[in-house]
Amino acid sequence: MYTPHTHRTGAGAYARLGVETQAMSASPHQLICMLFDGAAAAIGMARHHLASGDIAAKGKAISKAIAIVDNGLKAGLDAKAAGPEGADLVDRLASLYDYVIRRLLQANLHDDPRALDEAEALLENVASAWREIDQ
Repeated sequence: MYTPHTHRTGAGAYARLGVETQAMSASPHQLICMLFDGAAAAIGMARHHLASGDIAAKGKAISKAIAIVDNGLKAGLDAKAAGPEGADLVDRLASLYDYVIRRLLQANLHDDPRALDEAEALLENVASAWREIDQ
């Protein structure tokens, strides 16, 4: 029997399958772009949930953004692959990602949309530079 919940669950599974399929065929560069896109989407959802007063959903969306930044973007930094000339950049990116995580935590704890805006803007600056690499 069809219910709205069944539709949402099916649509979510379909979307996850699409992302998984895309990730399996993506280059490492494209995977990083997908992480930036996922973090931006999660922050956007957090902003929406904050505005609508859905605190639990806001917390879940911020947790997702933090996980993407920490376990995806930051964990993907490789000082050895960057070599001596890139080690400083890797350190700076790691520090930036730590700061973004702190701002996301502040946004969650204090219902602070400005902290969400700052985290999103910082990630977008790095994402736009990253996308330029592939051009």
